[in-house]
Amino acid sequence: MKIKYSSSYLRIHYPLAAVCAMIILVLTNCTKNFEKYNTDPGGISDKDVQVSAVFKPFEQEIMYSADDGYQIGQNLNADIYAGYSCPPQFFGTTLNNMNYVFVDGWNSEAFNSIYVNLIGPIKNKLAATGIQKTQPDFWAIALIVQTEAIDRITDKFGPVPYSAVGKSLTTTPYDSQQSIYQQMFAQLDTASANLNTFIKANPGATPFAASDVIYGGDYTKWLKFANSLRLRLAMHIVKVDPTTAQAQAEKAMAAPGGLLSDVSDVAAVAVAGQNDYWQITASYTDNSANASLATYMVGYNDPRLPVYLLPVDVTVGPLPAQYAGQYIGIRLGTNVQSKPLYSGFSVYNYNTTFAVTNKETIMTPAEVNFLKAEAALRGWAGAGSAQADYEAGINSSMQQYGVTDVAAAAYIADGTSKQTDYVDPQNSSDNATALSTITIKWDLTATNEVNLERIITQKWLAMFPEGQEAWTEFRRTGYPKLFPVVNNDSGGAIDTKIQVRRLSYPVSEYSANGPAVKAGVALLGGPDNGGTRLWWDVNKANF
Repeated sequence: MKIKYSSSYLRIHYPLAAVCAMIILVLTNCTKNFEKYNTDPGGISDKDVQVSAVFKPFEQEIMYSADDGYQIGQNLNADIYAGYSCPPQFFGTTLNNMNYVFVDGWNSEAFNSIYVNLIGPIKNKLAATGIQKTQPDFWAIALIVQTEAIDRITDKFGPVPYSAVGKSLTTTPYDSQQSIYQQMFAQLDTASANLNTFIKANPGATPFAASDVIYGGDYTKWLKFANSLRLRLAMHIVKVDPTTAQAQAEKAMAAPGGLLSDVSDVAAVAVAGQNDYWQITASYTDNSANASLATYMVGYNDPRLPVYLLPVDVTVGPLPAQYAGQYIGIRLGTNVQSKPLYSGFSVYNYNTTFAVTNKETIMTPAEVNFLKAEAALRGWAGAGSAQADYEAGINSSMQQYGVTDVAAAAYIADGTSKQTDYVDPQNSSDNATALSTITIKWDLTATNEVNLERIITQKWLAMFPEGQEAWTEFRRTGYPKLFPVVNNDSGGAIDTKIQVRRLSYPVSEYSANGPAVKAGVALLGGPDNGGTRLWWDVNKANF
């Protein structure tokens, strides 16, 4: 068991590099939320900032790397709710995120860490240096990174502090999620304009190369990422604000610089130490494949299966020898108890794909193609053919993971394979009949709704293991069809069929930022629990 205290706890009680911030706290008697939102863990000076050098930890913090927090920042919430993973143990508590009883000490990392290590320093220290004017290219990267980061927070929780971060010593008000999305689109406007200007004036220049752990200083790729991120965010809001969604999506698809298109365009972060997936899977042995993922990939005879996952290992758990070599995941909410009861089930392939030093992907050209395929279904300008974009998405993912063209073509042409039933070798009461009948091959005669399920299911497979975006897309569309939780101990707060919609705000927010979080709950429009839908999570048909 490697679960630790959240970064906010450690930084509040042992601030280390935040000594100056702590002095301010003492002198002004302000509340803890000031430190959480406004500390400067990187030790950035207002007067003398080495601008380029500070970006490396900012980029890595997208994946909660600054304080080794990926496991509780994302894996034990978004990854499991996206149908990608499931831990093979309960971590000493039988009531936890896996059976819909939120562990505050886990989920607070998802809320606090990015504020402490990324958003606070960018908004308060970096912005104060005036680089918006003196180094607009660096500011562009900061805005893109900040947009990616705040999207992860707001899409987990809903309304959160953003526009007023750093403006008060006593309270930090919450913004509505609609407002945050407006701010994200505006930030991408500025970032794209800055990068276009710089690229035109300085063709081939890479002043950011030394500190950029995503694209090695290539601004043309950052521009593609900004445009692609706009397209992703636009699709998030298609049900709640279709007019803005279409306008932003069409703007992204027509934008100078283009979208992520080649495998070399993959947005992936070089790790600070160990690859997070390797760490939680190989080192901690705390991460197994989810039953939903395994049953889709096995049913589809997916050639990426051995790239993504390792087969059952009967040498490390109680599974009989007959299961050796098979790919079997664990259903969320299964009574896994303690190791080794569910040890030996399929895990992420930490030998190759998620090896210790490998980068961690945050967005791919495959995802972009699937976004365009959905845009085409909706009749939006610039999207092209839904079938062509859909097949391009599959091909791009296959290429990314080294699958041959022949195998990819056979996969795309498969019009019969479907998700398989789930059989739990340890407990037959966990067995489940396949929920989806969707096949792989594009069907010109199918309704838009059926083809949307086809698009999102393949998009979900291509985005693995990035559970944050996969969970968002599941909540937005209802696809892919994921097995419901086996044991739901939420007391009715979360519907088993609808599944979890968000995370609750940390308990520390109520004690340290009480009036603001209560106003945030009012903006949320429902109780502060996992059953309340976010602003963009509208309960209506996709078409």
